[in-house]
Amino acid sequence: MATTFTDPKDALAGRAARQMRDHFGDSGLTVRQKLALTCRILFDGGHDSGLAGQITARGEAPGTYYTQRLGLGFDEITEDNLLLVDEDLNVLEGTGMPNPANRFHSWIYRAREDVHCVIHTHPLHVCALSMLEVPLVVSQMDTTPLYDDCAFLKEWPGVPVGNEEGEIISAALGDKRAVLLAHHGQLVVGACVEEACNLAVLIERAARLQLLAMAAGTVHPLPHDLAKEAHDWTSTDRRYQANFAYHARRALRAHPDCVAAGVAL
Repeated sequence: MATTFTDPKDALAGRAARQMRDHFGDSGLTVRQKLALTCRILFDGGHDSGLAGQITARGEAPGTYYTQRLGLGFDEITEDNLLLVDEDLNVLEGTGMPNPANRFHSWIYRAREDVHCVIHTHPLHVCALSMLEVPLVVSQMDTTPLYDDCAFLKEWPGVPVGNEEGEIISAALGDKRAVLLAHHGQLVVGACVEEACNLAVLIERAARLQLLAMAAGTVHPLPHDLAKEAHDWTSTDRRYQANFAYHARRALRAHPDCVAAGVAL
């Protein structure tokens, strides 16, 4: 006989959270493997734009991070061809050079100790929205992890290879997890690769939904309290891990070469 039909919502939410802690956890993948899989996940999700964009994650030593080699597309990244660089973009491990636009990642890592992964890409719908110089509007349940968590930089500072752009972009991000960059693209950050990957997938979906809705009529806002509740409910490490595992399984089926043979999720 059912025993939960009179339970309040907070009790049911707590029950579900406890079950998620029991059933989901870290994949055991290395940071290199998670980063390589993220590159393939986002390639399949429409985030590729030639050689534009950078996906980075902190290294073990302070002031270091992993990134892809300039000249390789997201669909060519493997755990073995990633570079380890320092804040000045000197290569510490690997062969080749990093994208010089990685400089603003160094600024973000310095400004935000809580950030362990930075994803900057130029996906189609995000870029289209950025051309309109309007902020991202989160008005659908699936995209609520970005609710009140996406900043907007309206002024394009130019090619982000200087320290000025690092200061501008890191300041625009502030304490949020995402920023829409006008005439440019998107940037998301996370306390782990899984979190940032999930937000990157969602920001492109949110931009696409917004453009479709704007073309059809007026986008109506979500009720603030309910949207904040949904943001917090979906912004947990177990949710990131479960979502990432799903996306990674799809990527592994399509791109089994990106990580060592035998990796399973």
